[in-house]
Amino acid sequence: METFVLLVWYACVLAAAAIIGNWYLAEFRRLKAAGKPWYASYLSPPGLIIIGVLLMLPLIRFVL
Repeated sequence: METFVLLVWYACVLAAAAIIGNWYLAEFRRLKAAGKPWYASYLSPPGLIIIGVLLMLPLIRFVL
């Protein structure tokens, strides 16, 4: 049963990553077509979520 719960947890994380990644790619393409600077996609909501998660990874690793 623990293995099943762990697999469901991994599937949820993978699905969330795919949704946020797809959202970021759509924002990147939209901003690039609009002629915005290269860093504008990092300031969009999905870009900020990705940056926030990347900055939290070391904290999560050392605290848990």
